[in-house]
Amino acid sequence: MSTIVISEIGENHLGNIEIAKKMIRKSKDAGADFAKFQLYDPERTSMDDPERDWFFKVALSRGDVAEVVQECREVGIKPLFTCWDTIRAGWCLEEKITEIKLASFHITDQKLLNFITNNFKTVFLSTGMSTVDDVKKAVENLKVEKLYLLHCVSDYPLKYENVNLKVMETLRSFSEYIGYSDHTIDITAVLAAVAMGAQVIEKHFTLSKDLPGTDHVLSATPEEFAVMVREIRKIETIMGAPNKTLTSSESESQAFLRTRFKRRENNMDIL
Repeated sequence: MSTIVISEIGENHLGNIEIAKKMIRKSKDAGADFAKFQLYDPERTSMDDPERDWFFKVALSRGDVAEVVQECREVGIKPLFTCWDTIRAGWCLEEKITEIKLASFHITDQKLLNFITNNFKTVFLSTGMSTVDDVKKAVENLKVEKLYLLHCVSDYPLKYENVNLKVMETLRSFSEYIGYSDHTIDITAVLAAVAMGAQVIEKHFTLSKDLPGTDHVLSATPEEFAVMVREIRKIETIMGAPNKTLTSSESESQAFLRTRFKRRENNMDIL
């Protein structure tokens, strides 16, 4: 099965729906399977939150969601949303979307977990800022057809020494579907995760690292994202399958070399 690749557009569209549509098209061109956006209610941010104005600028409305979904379907990429409440998760249902993403900090949101269990088939759950017990309880509550547990460290950007990809081995004890949500500044950790068996990769996506906002520095440009996807597909080919088989060249070499060795042994016996 091919690794699922999620282009995390998030807030990098800067609240401009035309930029969002361009990023959807660029994500598709780069080889992503999903184009993902953040959905939240800026009204719920506290008045003293230093990013309150930014949240109002980049928040997607119900109408924006409809345009995003339409654009995704027209270009042939799946839409995906990280929903911060049941209202916005409901918007996804209205758009007939059966997959949803849960952010790390919602892993203990029982109301949202229950709503998702009752309405969605596939869940991508990030596990940053979470204990093993948090993950276990979330898995017990999310009774869905497919639950992808994504190893994630909620540092922005994430240093190599804190990536800790071996946590994926722990997550595998809770679900057969595991993945990695990346916050490093390049693609090295992503490729290592794929080699370790990640079935899903989520990487932030931007049109330019120089745009305003905090996520661009750890995001991949369209060109970088395309390289990442090509390398992922190459790793999938390299990893192969667990059954050991001989290539046609190996079979030919085996027959020749073993015969030659036996011939040499026979010659030595004569001597």
